[in-house]
Amino acid sequence: MPGKRTIEAARRDKRQGKAPSTQAGEFVREEMDHIRHGKHGARSTKQAIAIGLSKARRAGVKLSAPAKGEATESTRRSAKSALKHAGQKPSRKRSQATEKALKHEGHSAASHAALSRQAKTAAKKAARTRARNRKAA
Repeated sequence: MPGKRTIEAARRDKRQGKAPSTQAGEFVREEMDHIRHGKHGARSTKQAIAIGLSKARRAGVKLSAPAKGEATESTRRSAKSALKHAGQKPSRKRSQATEKALKHEGHSAASHAALSRQAKTAAKKAARTRARNRKAA
């Protein structure tokens, strides 16, 4: 369950007319803090970001599921499920199982180096896609 401050920050962003991805960024930031402070871990930076985005979707941020080819099929299915269950109380058993599994993971996924690496590869992919789209047009 996201913290009150996170939800308030996301609502503030929405009131200011900011994009859903910016609103969701608050949840991703909270997730990184949880990992850094040892509440739980994550297998990779991508997983930590995905958890934050899922929490944002469930909290009501109008963030669409990734398009086909953008993410794995299971990720897309999970995102659609999170959108469908927005505003509903999460299953207690499922939450506890997820939390227990994440506690076994490492904490380096939220390190500055890992975040930097993730941002760099994402930017590189975006640049490649832009270049490909310019050629096609």
